[in-house]
Amino acid sequence: MPDLKFMVDGVEPARFAVSPLLNFKLRIENADREQAIQAIALRCQIRIEPTRRQYRQAEQQRLVDIFGQPERWAQTVHSMLWTHTNIVVPAFSGSTQVELPAPCTFDFNVASAKYFHALENGVAPLLLLFSGTVFYAAGDSPLQVDQISWSKEAAFDLPVGVWKQMMDEYYPNTAWLCLSRDVFDRLHQYKMDRGLPTWEQTVESMLP
Repeated sequence: MPDLKFMVDGVEPARFAVSPLLNFKLRIENADREQAIQAIALRCQIRIEPTRRQYRQAEQQRLVDIFGQPERWAQTVHSMLWTHTNIVVPAFSGSTQVELPAPCTFDFNVASAKYFHALENGVAPLLLLFSGTVFYAAGDSPLQVDQISWSKEAAFDLPVGVWKQMMDEYYPNTAWLCLSRDVFDRLHQYKMDRGLPTWEQTVESMLP
């Protein structure tokens, strides 16, 4: 049975994607270097591990919306699910490297977008949890099937600058805010009643 080890060697924004996407450079090693892996149907859950870093005062203020006041963080700061992703890993022996895509959002109703946006620099600590099915050759059998152990995981520190660079490329000087339809209708009426030409001027007119 294959004994697989997973490591993340790096990450970079996907170029020319339809929506924001990070490609993690995932390295997979098999303990038996001679064993032929035919394919892997790989599933991955990516979690944010916020307790693995320190936060500046300005970051703490921006994270109140997620974790509450800093004095309560010992009770409120926990691991958060970011996203699920899956790929089919082609045949290899020994080790291979593949790109593991992670879709990203700039919707500030989503906790992950709030978290990444709140960080000024440094890294965002991640934990990648793996599962799936591995197809391999063993002995006289041309093909055997086994499940990847749920204990397989890999920690990775995502540079905050990479996330910010990606969002700046897709949404330069822009942020997204999702509103319920009734609130949008009221805001739209407010905009028309005052003859305001842009949404920026509409929101600015309501700010002190």
